[in-house]
Amino acid sequence: MLKMSFIERLAVSTVATVLALLVGLVVVAVTGYDPVVFSRNLLEGSVGSEAAIARTLMFTTLFILTGVSVAIAFRAGVFNIGVQGQFVIGGFATVLAVLKTAPLLPEGTIGGVVLLIVGTLAAIVAGGVYAAVPGILKAYGGANEIVTTIMLNFIAIGAVGWLVEGPFRGEGQSAPNTERLPEYVGLPQLIYDSPSFSIIGLGIALAVAALIAVLLRRTSFGYDMVTSGHQESAAGYAGVDAKRMIVATMTVSGMVAGIAGAVFTIMIQGYYSDPAGIGTYGYDAIAVSLLAANNPLGAIPAGLLFGGLDSAGSYIGISSDVPAQLIDGIIGLVVLFISAPELFRMAAKRTGLGGDEQ
Repeated sequence: MLKMSFIERLAVSTVATVLALLVGLVVVAVTGYDPVVFSRNLLEGSVGSEAAIARTLMFTTLFILTGVSVAIAFRAGVFNIGVQGQFVIGGFATVLAVLKTAPLLPEGTIGGVVLLIVGTLAAIVAGGVYAAVPGILKAYGGANEIVTTIMLNFIAIGAVGWLVEGPFRGEGQSAPNTERLPEYVGLPQLIYDSPSFSIIGLGIALAVAALIAVLLRRTSFGYDMVTSGHQESAAGYAGVDAKRMIVATMTVSGMVAGIAGAVFTIMIQGYYSDPAGIGTYGYDAIAVSLLAANNPLGAIPAGLLFGGLDSAGSYIGISSDVPAQLIDGIIGLVVLFISAPELFRMAAKRTGLGGDEQ
């Protein structure tokens, strides 16, 4: 199996996306709706106005971060399917840290900046620790990380849901929400006047993607991570503790998922609600990472594509008579087309059916 360059992978992903959209339009036409109107709404919903662009970039920010989180593990030969749970734990930790620390600090800009840092650090630690659990189980107990990370997703969602509903429910809240973060804790609106998007959040996502790319490609730690996952015997021969590196890989992956949770909480919600209804960013991140060929920098255009699709889906569901189920089906078709080739490539490599890459 020949190893494709990043440009070749980008070309393949672009063709797959175009084909998926064309098939989707055929499905729209067959079901009795106007594909031309649907296409126009798709563009309007993703980039047709300032509000649409801000909404697209909001989703893009989260998809870049969660996509990078998945890519770290996949790149190192570990399957972290638990990014959704780590995302939830990180976001909830942000709220708790900010609410508990706020009374100790002065109000205003300085206090707000300190609380942003405290909340983000709490999310990084919480996400990293939660991801380290399945890493330890895999490295030292031989547990299948796919099973353990999936189960930990349900545990995180259920536990945080109970905490939000009960002990940490805000006073006077009709819905199961925590107290709101102080008004002075938030990301500034510099370009887009949107209550749920700040260009600072997107900047954080881009910086994290670049930092992880450097970590994996330009540092000995990143090299050891990748080697331990794919060639454990070679790593051991070189003096690298492969088991410890598996735990480190999962921890770093969870830390990035925690950052995504912090950005979601601070930039979008401003409080924490039942995690069962906050979106499936951690699950969708698997497709984002596969589209990006598990390249942290590739997660940027992949995240933009998924952000545009999510934004358009929200718009079409409100402004047209196309059923929401059909919209979800079109998005799912795009995911299938762009993810399946890379998924099969990874499976073939892991099982040895596809031969060695050159």
